[in-house]
Amino acid sequence: MGPGLDERSSGGSHSRWHVTRREALVALGGVALTASTGPSKTAMATDRSRDGLVRVRVYPGRVPFPARVWYGIDDLRRDWPTPLRDALAAIQGAFDQVLAYARDRSRLEGVDVRVERGAPIRFPPASMPLSIDAVLPSLRCLLERFRDRIRARNALTGRCCHVLLTWSPLNYRIGYGGALAPHSITGEADGGDTGDAQAAVNVGATEVWDSRPVTRNMAIHETLHTFLPADIVDAIGDAACDHELGTAVRTDAATLEISPIATAYAGPDRIGGGTRFHGTGCCDRSRFYRHDGTDGIDTWTYTTELSEATCEGVTRYLERRFEG
Repeated sequence: MGPGLDERSSGGSHSRWHVTRREALVALGGVALTASTGPSKTAMATDRSRDGLVRVRVYPGRVPFPARVWYGIDDLRRDWPTPLRDALAAIQGAFDQVLAYARDRSRLEGVDVRVERGAPIRFPPASMPLSIDAVLPSLRCLLERFRDRIRARNALTGRCCHVLLTWSPLNYRIGYGGALAPHSITGEADGGDTGDAQAAVNVGATEVWDSRPVTRNMAIHETLHTFLPADIVDAIGDAACDHELGTAVRTDAATLEISPIATAYAGPDRIGGGTRFHGTGCCDRSRFYRHDGTDGIDTWTYTTELSEATCEGVTRYLERRFEG
């Protein structure tokens, strides 16, 4: 699951809007969420059986007017303003990498992953509880409302990951986002419900507190959590959690480059250690697939290139659950 401040969600750094962590924790943020439609270009092969098709459906949240103005006049007329489009493209690119990795090794020949734009979602006022969740929903509350909406549309198929891109930069209860049981692994049914997974990505937090590269990485990070079950992660390099499948590579004496699944976990556990807020989930930097250390590091950069261990983990899960 993704890093965070509440229920294993997370927060970030390097913002152009300077807000203290204390200000964020006392603010009542959060906005209504929506989404829009359209197919992606991932998994273009058309001769494979639909039985091997896995969908990742991404739904954009409503970005408030001031933020849209920041990103340009053109974004005022779009359901997918620039940061949300970049998050979607990053998710698509991540699965392109996984499939390329697998097929270079003659694997996943019967599986395709299709990244799609989800139809708009509105949360009716009647669905808001008379509590703090009405204005500052927890990650669990947000995901439950999200599932109610996709269930009402008969959109649950047992082989889809639904990803909500929300804009709630001041909601510490969501943090950077995350996925929670029982709907945290794509394709694994629990309690008689379908195996559709859900994840939320707080693009508002990454954009306000951090940077566009962190937005891209956290969109990948939260989505890939739903394809990395604990037993497969444990079998790859004896990793204790999926964050340890990531990398933190020195590109020079003072610069550390972080891969998606390690984002918000590769730095020291303090404000400004890489992302503005360190993740609250599990990890041990000594067990990372590769971690070059943080001594002398003052510049943090981010790459959307997945580590080999991450690609292997997702490949193994797709093979086990969806192939054959």
